[in-house]
Amino acid sequence: MTRMAIRFGTSGWRGILADDFGFDGARAVSAAVARWARESGPGSRVVVAHDTRFLGSRFASAAARVLAGAGVRPIRARGPVPTPVASFAVRRRRAAAGIVFTASHNPPEYQGLKVVAPWGGGATEEITARLERWAAEVLASRPPPETEPRGRAVDLTGPYLEHLLGHLDRSRLRRSGIRVLYDALHGAAAGVLDEALRRCGVAVDVRRGDPDPGFGGQSPDPIPERLGSLAREVRKGKGLRLGLATDGDGDRFAAIDIDGRVLSESAALALLVDHLARTGRARRGVAISIATGSLVERVARSHGLPVRRLPIGFKHLSRALVEGEADVAGEESGGFAWGRVARDKDGILAGCLLAEIVATTGAPLGARLAALEREHGRSACGRMAIAADEGARRGLAALRSALPSRVDGARVLECDEKGGLRVTLDDGFLMFRASGTEPVLRIYAEARGPRLLSRRLRAGAELLRRAGR
Repeated sequence: MTRMAIRFGTSGWRGILADDFGFDGARAVSAAVARWARESGPGSRVVVAHDTRFLGSRFASAAARVLAGAGVRPIRARGPVPTPVASFAVRRRRAAAGIVFTASHNPPEYQGLKVVAPWGGGATEEITARLERWAAEVLASRPPPETEPRGRAVDLTGPYLEHLLGHLDRSRLRRSGIRVLYDALHGAAAGVLDEALRRCGVAVDVRRGDPDPGFGGQSPDPIPERLGSLAREVRKGKGLRLGLATDGDGDRFAAIDIDGRVLSESAALALLVDHLARTGRARRGVAISIATGSLVERVARSHGLPVRRLPIGFKHLSRALVEGEADVAGEESGGFAWGRVARDKDGILAGCLLAEIVATTGAPLGARLAALEREHGRSACGRMAIAADEGARRGLAALRSALPSRVDGARVLECDEKGGLRVTLDDGFLMFRASGTEPVLRIYAEARGPRLLSRRLRAGAELLRRAGR
């Protein structure tokens, strides 16, 4: 078989289609998943799904044949589905694992797969290390046997929607009269998030809801640069309204306030934590990544909720949900989960709960956010990406060995190298980390306001550039 490097990052194995990701590798990983699934006993089942990316259906069919050839029963999704739907199906059907063909928010030329563990969250590093090793063994030998699986593809979306709707305040949403403008970015959450809200009596207008493997020529990433048109429509609308967007596979989200402002991920997470705590639906605690803004932590602690900061990668947060250490989890890149509904990031759930906040308060999201900032202090948190070229890598290595005492005019308090280089400052933080899914180096920062945040991100990029000379 063809030799290729199969390496799982923070959220699965991804690569440029045909160059880094192909059918030989997908079959090898599927064979490795089958081997892992058989450890749970005879008659093991594995959910197989795909989003709207190019060749997703063919990759899923190949995986199903490999699983069947290995004596594992594949549960095939009917048509493209969001990753949260597939993750829920793994739990609901008590499957041994799940394979979802998706490259999430990556550019259209990428394809990938994510392995879902039995608890409905991403496979841990220990598991993926085994899968990498076994897949390499398959690639070095004969192609795995394939058998046409029995049975038809099944509807995974219906049960997910029923479960989600059972945990929303449908009557409050129905009475609110809010209008949601939703941009699906041509991804798999179209027809799921909007359907959930419509079943709650909410008027929803959908943009870019048609499936497009090219995603309109852009990355299906709900960042401000991609949401200008939606922001303008929200701003010029009438009545109580909210803008929502999800990424290619529906696990990330973005929120746009009534004035057209795209809320930062940390601000949206603070609102969600506050809402679940106020309504008595968060009691155990909150798990957040080390790159998440401090407003989330201050809001959580004001409700008496303990907070755990964990390495970047939602699989770490998922484990906190599974082990009962938290019932809410979130990260800096638009990932959110509430354990009663999801144990992995779920942009559909987040969007519905944000609409519920507006319905409950009878005011735009910004009004509640302003109240939180008055009570707990302002905080602006964000990120940027630069090419992971030789200079950037050299700069990161140099900073690890010798940090200045001050950065962007702020005093350096401490340095943590778990999962990246995180520099705690006396008024926020600055963090550098190589992406696990794209050839970029990410810079994360927190400051006391949006303008200071922009300056800090630029200062971080300049610091990295100078260190790499």
